[in-house]
Amino acid sequence: MAPLIAIIGTDGSGKSTVGDHIARWITRYGPAGRVHLGKQSGNVLRALGRLPLIGGVTERLIERKVKDVNKQIKADRQPKLLPALVISLFTLRRKRRFKRMLALRRQGLIVVTDRFPQVEVPGAYDGPGFPETSTGSPLVVRLARHEHAAFAWMASHRPDLVLRLNVDLDTACRRKPDHRREALARKIAVTPLLTFSGARIVDIDAAQPLAQVLAQAEAAIAAVMEERGYVAR
Repeated sequence: MAPLIAIIGTDGSGKSTVGDHIARWITRYGPAGRVHLGKQSGNVLRALGRLPLIGGVTERLIERKVKDVNKQIKADRQPKLLPALVISLFTLRRKRRFKRMLALRRQGLIVVTDRFPQVEVPGAYDGPGFPETSTGSPLVVRLARHEHAAFAWMASHRPDLVLRLNVDLDTACRRKPDHRREALARKIAVTPLLTFSGARIVDIDAAQPLAQVLAQAEAAIAAVMEERGYVAR
């Protein structure tokens, strides 16, 4: 299939900015498409929090539920049915986007993705939400197995190149003031551990000036495209 370029990194690393640029720049090699493969649950929560009148109450309620679910997962227990259904819905949404991405590649489009599913670090961003345990109700355990199978299938499609944008905590917090510092810290710590099934990874310091970040991204992609036999127009 056509080349697949994945851009990964914590919130505040500049994925959207780099992705916007690369999606335009890479068309010199041929038709291209861009797909977001993240869960985006944080975006949904922040959008609910901005609703008039009920936003603040709704956001606090959801945050309490999320903390309860995280406690259960850390204790190696499956969440209750309602949170499990929510996790499963996000997984179905992500799987549908992934299938769309594969369809674009089969049509011959070069694909640039914002984020990419991984199975190396369960519970981390872009990884399975259910813990790997059989403790819980039979229905929830079944949902968990379905989710892990979906992530294993998605992660089996190895990108041609992963651009890993690395950023320090202070820079990430400055760029994303509406994000919790401890959540960003966890993502930053996990980012270097992701291997994406042995895919070719190029690390880029995303705290440096944008022009340098983009130049390094372009150089890394150009090398891969040349190896695949693509010539820039």
